[in-house]
Amino acid sequence: MAVSVYTTPTCSYCRMVKDWLKARNVRFEEYNVASDPRKAEEMVRKSGQMGVPVTDINGKIIIGFNTAELERALR
Repeated sequence: MAVSVYTTPTCSYCRMVKDWLKARNVRFEEYNVASDPRKAEEMVRKSGQMGVPVTDINGKIIIGFNTAELERALR
């Protein structure tokens, strides 16, 4: 399973997504879009959003900290 989380260092919802995934032993790749313009472009292309967090679970895009959507995508 491929899980990517697009974040910024100051985003509290980003921290919540990462903590939620860690609590469920879900391995993920984190991309700091504040310091990586290429990953920021990739995030906007995938989600149409400028805001973080954006989580990509096997191509399913979840915007924000939405536990119901995260659980659904991880099944």
